[in-house]
Amino acid sequence: MTDIRRIPWDRYREFRTRQREALGVPRRPAAEESRPPPSATPGEDGPSGTEPGGDSGAQRPASPRLDQPTDAGAARFGRAGQPLNRFSPLYIGFVGAIGVMLAILLSRVVAKLATTLTILVVAFFLTLALNPIVEWLIHRNLRRSQAVAAVFAGLLVVGALVGLLVMPPVLREGGALMQNTPDYVDRLLNSSLVQKLDKNYDIVDKLQTEINDRITDGTFVGRVFGGVLGAGKALVNGVFQAFTILILTLYFLATFPRVKQSAFAMVPLSRRARFTLLAEEIMRRTGAYAIGQAAVATINAVLSYIMMALVGIPYAAVLAVLVGLLGLIPMVGATIGAVLVATVAFFDEPRKAIIAGVYYLIYQQLENYVIAPRIMARTVSVPGAVTVVAALAGGTLLGVLGALLAVPVAAGLLLLYEEVLLPRQKAH
Repeated sequence: MTDIRRIPWDRYREFRTRQREALGVPRRPAAEESRPPPSATPGEDGPSGTEPGGDSGAQRPASPRLDQPTDAGAARFGRAGQPLNRFSPLYIGFVGAIGVMLAILLSRVVAKLATTLTILVVAFFLTLALNPIVEWLIHRNLRRSQAVAAVFAGLLVVGALVGLLVMPPVLREGGALMQNTPDYVDRLLNSSLVQKLDKNYDIVDKLQTEINDRITDGTFVGRVFGGVLGAGKALVNGVFQAFTILILTLYFLATFPRVKQSAFAMVPLSRRARFTLLAEEIMRRTGAYAIGQAAVATINAVLSYIMMALVGIPYAAVLAVLVGLLGLIPMVGATIGAVLVATVAFFDEPRKAIIAGVYYLIYQQLENYVIAPRIMARTVSVPGAVTVVAALAGGTLLGVLGALLAVPVAAGLLLLYEEVLLPRQKAH
């Protein structure tokens, strides 16, 4: 073997110096730089890393590491340059421009996927609403698959029963409404107010002339036909989206524990327990709120139908369905339904409108102070002002869907405010 005294130490030290400069490592002191590298591990060429038969005081140089370039490699690929200056204006501007481009691209992707994201949000919200019922059935010694199947079967049965009970009168009364529309128009035109306006401003003749011009205009007919096709397309898309939401809700319910575990696994272990407790409480409140709001809206619809049937307000079934759907909107939905019923009753007979107005005035107090507090006692506790602001903000951003989701989101944010932000502020 080569005698250790013949190794060119100057070239080795020069190589190590170039390596440290390329990697940005501070230069070692001269005394340490001139020191030869540590000896090889024992057992390679002898018991103590020395050459057999050689000078026991001389040490062999360590073999170069695999991740360090040799002289030949450095000469072949060139010497590593200095790293980029991250405080350079060019570097900052380039990285900032890339960030802006990525933000614009992300916003466009979100805009393109708005419908898909809305479907996912609605499906997840329905999952949170139905999951308490599934958990209740699981506690009654049912497997999760059986509980999910039972919940969906019950949901389909309830939907079919509601359809059988509501759709025939809705179709019948809707057709009657279309047939009686000309009569309503004649009553409106023969009213004293319209007659006075027509005598002073000749509005009836002007309106008839405008309608005749529109009918004879081919462009207007094309617009109407296109609007009808657009309405049909929107109806088909709505049915398809509703079916997609039901399928996604079924999948979410069936795999909800695994979905939660996968989401919680991304949280650091030191914070996972607290994060899990907060998330479970938010989901519990959201699901309970959805069930409670549906129960309050159902009570409102049933009692409204009974009142309209007793008073003799026309189109009771159609109006009851609308009142129930509007009742899902927090704070303002029940009021809108009451105004709608009173308006229809006024066109039939003003006395019926007064009766309906008095009924809804009494019912609103009963709902606000008796029905809703008892049902919502274990769901969410949101101040009235926060509820109104949240409903307005959600309705502005996402329409009716945003108004429906606003109160659970506000409840979750209030929980984080009480359990996360306030304790931190008190600790300082």
